[in-house]
Amino acid sequence: MQESTQQAIERYLRSGDHDAHFRPWPGDNYVAQAQYGSVALRHALISAVRHRTAHAELPAAPPEQDVVAFTRGKVAPMVRGLFPVHEQESVLDVLGHSVVFLTPATIDAVLEQTPWLSTAWDLANLYLAGVGAELLADDAPTLLGLSEGTTCYLSAEYLGASGRFDDFLVHEAAHIFHNCKRRTIGLRETRRREWLLEIEFAKRETFAYACETYSRIHGLGRGLRARQTLLAEYAQGPMPADVRLDVEEYLDILREAVAARNGWKRILARCAPPQGGHSSHS
Repeated sequence: MQESTQQAIERYLRSGDHDAHFRPWPGDNYVAQAQYGSVALRHALISAVRHRTAHAELPAAPPEQDVVAFTRGKVAPMVRGLFPVHEQESVLDVLGHSVVFLTPATIDAVLEQTPWLSTAWDLANLYLAGVGAELLADDAPTLLGLSEGTTCYLSAEYLGASGRFDDFLVHEAAHIFHNCKRRTIGLRETRRREWLLEIEFAKRETFAYACETYSRIHGLGRGLRARQTLLAEYAQGPMPADVRLDVEEYLDILREAVAARNGWKRILARCAPPQGGHSSHS
């Protein structure tokens, strides 16, 4: 028995799932049904978020004019360590404009315009968690940030985060390197260099976590001894609770990075595809 439009909305709100063929929705063809259904699901999602935040203490939006400069400052050491001088400005420009903070001023537009409905549902929960509101489902993923294409979405609570070795902005920005093709931003592309950085599919999270933690160690410590001390402190835990991460390998990569003249290159080398191979992007 085909579900009704109301049942479809309820299923989407509690799980993020929906009928890929949009069969509950009216229309003479798939395109019409998809347009109708997508709008209805997004509007229901926005209404649900507004309902849950009606009495929440909402954060102030970060000053829009400062976001680009703020982001560039955060990612500049990583970009300078990973890219040749003549490419750095192009990459910094992309990353500088990549960050969207989920705030009361931006959330409606984000949920309306994000290409995938499943991503919109994840972003709704990311926003709700950031303002201390009830999530859409008890088993909704606990996210600290999310990247898609060349956009990084962050909760506004990022600006007040106190984790000594955490920087979700750097983590999500690191994912852009394997999401964005070089030709997209005007850089020379070859058969072996299609993406901004070639990163082994299975090590994408390892790469992002290593970049995040190394950025903090690099920023907090001056000199090898200070950075080794910081890494020893970090290694006491707790480690990221992510099943995609091999903690022993991750800490070994960080030890190599801290000891190297250019730690960013060591992280990349440890997370690159096997020699002669290519990273899988699916």
